[in-house]
Amino acid sequence: MIQTKITEMFDIEYPIICGAMMWICKPELCAAISNAGGMGNITAAIYKTEDEFRGALRKTRELTDKPFTVNITLLPSINITPEHHKMYLTVCAEEKVPALEISGAPIDKACGMEYIDMLKKAGVKLFHKVGSVRHAIHAEKAGYDGIFAAGIEEGGHPLNDDVTTMLLTPRIVESVNIPVVTTGGIANGKTMAAALMLGADAVMMASRFMATQECDIHANIKDELVKRQERDTTLICKSVNLQGRALINQTTQSVLDVEREGGGLEKIIPLITGDQCLKAWETGDVDIAPMMVGQSIGLIHEVLTCKELLASMAADAEAEIGKLHKKLIA
Repeated sequence: MIQTKITEMFDIEYPIICGAMMWICKPELCAAISNAGGMGNITAAIYKTEDEFRGALRKTRELTDKPFTVNITLLPSINITPEHHKMYLTVCAEEKVPALEISGAPIDKACGMEYIDMLKKAGVKLFHKVGSVRHAIHAEKAGYDGIFAAGIEEGGHPLNDDVTTMLLTPRIVESVNIPVVTTGGIANGKTMAAALMLGADAVMMASRFMATQECDIHANIKDELVKRQERDTTLICKSVNLQGRALINQTTQSVLDVEREGGGLEKIIPLITGDQCLKAWETGDVDIAPMMVGQSIGLIHEVLTCKELLASMAADAEAEIGKLHKKLIA
């Protein structure tokens, strides 16, 4: 058994956490991951009203009695307003969720220090997903309980600093005194063992959970992730300061064409709307949306249950660490 500050903090079996995924991280998948020994994720932006969001949290608790995390992304959005952000934080405090994955701006700057105080008083553990040492240091000073160190390999929106997981994790570990979780490029036991060797207390992954039986997306998407390799992602929206890593397909090519021609955000937005992503997950059309996946897709070789995935990752990580130990004493 691998025991870390994270497994002790949340009393979970494996130091494996699911990252946010729009339209995917709902109660059923969240509970499946938590019941398998990790920590599932509820992505708040899926829910537009307080009743819907609170209902999702309560449904998750009906499906599992294990800890889970909630993602709240504090960035400008067409459909999600600053009022939504404050509502999500308030409901999480009222429902006493185990942990928050905060992406984008830190809570104190986006909503005010009073929201951090409210959440900590409710016993909610706060983690900020960052791509730089300076942001990790700020999070610790603001009172966060841990850091998600997001390398440039990750899907979604890695920081423009473009620092890789191999360097970012140890730099943040040596710079803060709170637990660090590695995300970006993690998909199997070998990469999990590597993250632990770099000083992380757990790993976070999202793309790998898409290729699980419990993930409610079309089988075509899962098959595509198994087929694609690590070279099959690209960075989009760099020109509008909204850098994202997504699967290479017709939509991402169109976005890159707009950027090369000097087109601004108003021309890009219709190509990257969340509605298009939802349509892709439902229909299995791999070309109609910017599917935000990481380079770790090169390590996805089969579709497993969440239980099979987490158990095999932990066993493989232990085996890899054992191999290293043997090399050291040889």
